[in-house]
Amino acid sequence: MTELSVDAVAEAMYALIRENHGKRNLKPTDLTKAMRERFGEGCDKALCKAAIRLLVDDGRCIYSYLGGSYLVLPPGA
Repeated sequence: MTELSVDAVAEAMYALIRENHGKRNLKPTDLTKAMRERFGEGCDKALCKAAIRLLVDDGRCIYSYLGGSYLVLPPGA
């Protein structure tokens, strides 16, 4: 079995955020749960945190604080 990369998890998270854009806001814990269901035990919490950090640092996603902490697409994306 191949080792799961941070980039692969980040791409899957980004696709999930884009798919739910305008319909539902996703919390980091929602993304972590979805990635663990998708990739299995090879995807741990630390890997998910690194993937979220990568998305935010690259400017592909931002945090929204509307009654909770959510990851959303930046305006105009």
